[in-house]
Amino acid sequence: MATATATSIHDLIERVQRYNPNAQVDLIRRAYDFSARAHEGQVRRSGEPYLKHPLAVAEVLTTLKLDVSAIVAGLLHDTVEDTVCTREQIEAEFGKDVARLVDGVTKIGQIPFKSYEEKQAENFRKMLISMADDIRVILIKLADRLHNMRTLKHLSPDHQQTVAQETLDIYAPLANRLGIGWMKAELEDLCFKALKPDVYAALADRVAKRLEEREQYVQKIIAIVKAKLAEHSLAGELAGRSKHLYSIYQKMEHQGVSFDEVYDLTAIRVITDTQMNCYAIMGLIHSLWQPVPGRFKDYIGVPKSNHYQSLHTTVVGPQGEHVEFQIRTHEMHRIAEEGIAAHWTYKEQGEIDETEKRVFTWLRQLLESHQDLTDNRQFMESVKLDLYSDVVYVFTPKGAVKELVKGSTPIDFAYGIHTEIGNHCSGAKVNGKMVPLKYQLRSGDTVEIATSPTQVPHRDWLKFVRTPRAKNKIKHWLRVEEAQRSLELGKRLLERELRRHNVALGTLLKTTRVQEVARESGLPGVDELFTAIGYGKVSAIHAANRLCVDAAGRQGAATAPEGEDKTGVKRAAAAIEDKGVKVKGIHDLMMHLSKCCGPVPGDRIIGYITRGRGLTIHAADCPNLDALDYDKARLVDVDWDMGQAATVPVKITTLTLDKPGLLANVSAAITHADANISRAEITTREDRKAVLDFIVEVQNTAHLGRVLKAIERIDGVLQARRVRSWQETK
Repeated sequence: MATATATSIHDLIERVQRYNPNAQVDLIRRAYDFSARAHEGQVRRSGEPYLKHPLAVAEVLTTLKLDVSAIVAGLLHDTVEDTVCTREQIEAEFGKDVARLVDGVTKIGQIPFKSYEEKQAENFRKMLISMADDIRVILIKLADRLHNMRTLKHLSPDHQQTVAQETLDIYAPLANRLGIGWMKAELEDLCFKALKPDVYAALADRVAKRLEEREQYVQKIIAIVKAKLAEHSLAGELAGRSKHLYSIYQKMEHQGVSFDEVYDLTAIRVITDTQMNCYAIMGLIHSLWQPVPGRFKDYIGVPKSNHYQSLHTTVVGPQGEHVEFQIRTHEMHRIAEEGIAAHWTYKEQGEIDETEKRVFTWLRQLLESHQDLTDNRQFMESVKLDLYSDVVYVFTPKGAVKELVKGSTPIDFAYGIHTEIGNHCSGAKVNGKMVPLKYQLRSGDTVEIATSPTQVPHRDWLKFVRTPRAKNKIKHWLRVEEAQRSLELGKRLLERELRRHNVALGTLLKTTRVQEVARESGLPGVDELFTAIGYGKVSAIHAANRLCVDAAGRQGAATAPEGEDKTGVKRAAAAIEDKGVKVKGIHDLMMHLSKCCGPVPGDRIIGYITRGRGLTIHAADCPNLDALDYDKARLVDVDWDMGQAATVPVKITTLTLDKPGLLANVSAAITHADANISRAEITTREDRKAVLDFIVEVQNTAHLGRVLKAIERIDGVLQARRVRSWQETK
């Protein structure tokens, strides 16, 4: 949507009065003066006075025709964060409504975060919470981001890339889900320009030349349709609309076509007076030109989740070129332009009525679906999936429409209705016929869910469910169930160890000793101690020893089998030392290196606590970690103890020419690099090449690098590389 920019407070007030003649303009003027005083002396990276930014944000909000409170909040949105002003001052000057909006938009940059990803996740989580209370918060935030993207060139190249990628991942799809198509298109094009400037410039030049050529063609089509509408006495306003650059680029990338193969650079929009006439006009267009199969979409009968309504159809026009038409009423066009803002422009405090709330249930579900996620990476990926997903529309037995991610199953549908229905889903009928729970639903399906009180979620469900809501609910149930099982297992393990000391757990539970040991282990209570033992965070042997210490401080191992408990702690501690791994905040923990990735000192690593088996050390890039995604609470930060001199085994594969003496030469090179070979295999190939596989003991990644370089220097060696179990040996 092209709009004139407000360059002064007078321009801004004039824009507000165009759609709201009774607006409290004095409040807007006071907010402008307040913001000017607060930001006095501050300048942006461009060198311009900072005040130009809040004025530009407020101007974007007038394009959405927002109320005075939102315009005022737009003018003040940075005062609490970037100046000495407080929320209390804002509330005293402009009221609670404005103060709440400013507080909701205020960034949380002053809170220290470990990483940019953590800051991004927490910032967006706060926006979701604020958005659930008042949708104007996110509209102000979007206006803020839009102006920042318009002035992005003043930032450093690296910062431009970071901001543009975040905008493309989160803010552009969020604008789309809120129905603000023009804002989504502008954000995407600005991101495209920042992320791929050369591709953007080349495509912009080619599109400009092509549009000049197509203008006469489009006007010819419009003239034909106008004549047909007049012939049948149908009202209709027609105009050409160029597709934005990023959508053209996406089409070229996703469909693997060249620019010359993209025909529908321009869509023709038809705006009429009634819904009935929309269908009538579509029929007339189809009578003029043949429709392209599969390119007709009825968003009037089944609106998008953002309440967008139109008929879309593509026809084979004159000279065989594809022409896309979008047909809608004036009211549908207003909603398509203004998005969610069209539903409550003049209503109190950003409220929408119950009917409209049902239309935007996804907003509340977006918050609910992700509130249990504590891992920031998982949270952001889940939110992105929710924002990006293509959708299917299915029906309940009573005819209510449910929107789901494309590829969703009856399990996704069940969780979309209610968590308990999802948890106890035992079967499903689609269009009256029983289907497997992994059946992929299609638009138009009618779904009926059968439940059973004995049915519970299975981990296998995670392999085929598609909606973030279903995935998160299943993972939550599994975590709770796993914790309960770990509690019971930990209790049994501790009872077994105590029996070696001829001590009954029941007797100890009548005293305060178990509670004391729990606190000494950094745990709040007895149940948490049992759970930690079951998870493998605390050794049952160690806990039993602590519980059986007598008043003199001597261990009760004298009553146990000889050597059993005396060496238990030493064995566990030695296991940690032998691996050369330091575990922050955890002691006395069984540990082993994962065989799937075979981490080497120097690799980035992470630990995963396996119930009853202790800690498994994985490389941070191990793909098998994705399979453990359901329980992030059991991931443990670990580091290599680089002071240790221990070695670890690593597999090396070498591709060589098949000639005598090479095995001996490679073996000698490994030995000269101070590495020990524990196993060697040789395989010859038909192409006169040989594959030499070794298991070599190395100290760290630097040592491994020296070994590989020593091998590659040998005449006849074509390649030498490290191999992990998930990688195919070539």
